[in-house]
Amino acid sequence: MPTLKKQLASSRNTSGEPSSMLQRSAMIGVVLAVLLGLAGLTAYLTRTDDPQPHADARPKSTTTPRPTAPRPEAKEAVAAPPSTSDPVTFAKAATEALWTYDARRFSRAEHLAGLKEWMTGEEKYADFASVTGEVPGKALWSRIRDNRQHATAKADEGHYPEAFKTAMSQDPGAITEAYVYAVTVTGKQSLSWKDGGTGAEPRSTTLAIQCRPHHDCALIGVLPEVAP
Repeated sequence: MPTLKKQLASSRNTSGEPSSMLQRSAMIGVVLAVLLGLAGLTAYLTRTDDPQPHADARPKSTTTPRPTAPRPEAKEAVAAPPSTSDPVTFAKAATEALWTYDARRFSRAEHLAGLKEWMTGEEKYADFASVTGEVPGKALWSRIRDNRQHATAKADEGHYPEAFKTAMSQDPGAITEAYVYAVTVTGKQSLSWKDGGTGAEPRSTTLAIQCRPHHDCALIGVLPEVAP
């Protein structure tokens, strides 16, 4: 039975689902700007005509928080996000949620609904298309459902990429507009399917996590490349 990683590689371009290119480019632009230490990060984050809070100001009370109550169909398909203000802790939990699924019991729509609960409520930054890209497409989900496939995951380690830490040391205030952190997580995904089939593989990913002051962390999206 092919691993999920190989299945996704062959199915991402055939799912037939539209991707949100603008949101994806926005998320990637924010995080890569931080990773590369670009001087124009603040200007990018304030690219709209709406007034933005001063870098030292607390977030406006009108900021839309991440939903905390899961939709009924999402209650068991995906674990609930933790209540934490630590980006690494949240990223490790989010990674386990991304790599865990049960096609025997839940539909793809239910699984995606569960993952949606991990997302930031700030639509300006949320890139759910990148998260959806980590999930088997409709046709593949149907096949793994027929094969009674399910997966569990363990995040062993999480850290800020070196480029991110360097950028933050050079310009600590750059993050205070969007509070987006890059976190790289490594771990293992274990799969099982009918007739006793099993498999496991090491995996790694880099997530964009938003952790505003006085708010729980939330998921922004999945970066297209793993940052060491």
